[in-house]
Amino acid sequence: MTRSTTCTVYFDGACPVCRREIAHYRRQRGSESIAWVDASSCDEGELGTGLDRAVVLSRFHVRDADGTLTSGAAAFVAVWRHLPAFSWLAALASSRPALALLDAGYRIFLRVRPWWRPLGARRNAAPSDRSDGREDHAADRAEPPTRIVVGVASAPEESR
Repeated sequence: MTRSTTCTVYFDGACPVCRREIAHYRRQRGSESIAWVDASSCDEGELGTGLDRAVVLSRFHVRDADGTLTSGAAAFVAVWRHLPAFSWLAALASSRPALALLDAGYRIFLRVRPWWRPLGARRNAAPSDRSDGREDHAADRAEPPTRIVVGVASAPEESR
């Protein structure tokens, strides 16, 4: 007997924060009816029609059983609708103002997310890994700023 899926979740398994959040969702009641696709390591065919790896890795995506594709905060709400423990949150976050606020917060997260990726992944990040849609990708491939500690040395006191 094949289980039917209510939706397919496409996530970036190379992102430690994303991976942890998805692991939390997968432990919830109702998650067994959701198909979970790690876009960072899956076969291209698992992404389905109309999606390519670069797009999926740039933003969280969910495809409902009817084929409707959502991304960003709306995609999180779609997942929450399928998990009974989060249904209250889905109801609360479904309004237009709440979605706009959540999406703004998500866009901020997307700008800092590259710094959570392992250093090697940041160095080798494809230009399409950008989360803000800009074409200049040099900032995402740069190493995080080095912390420099500057000490002030005082001159030794002269003997009088």
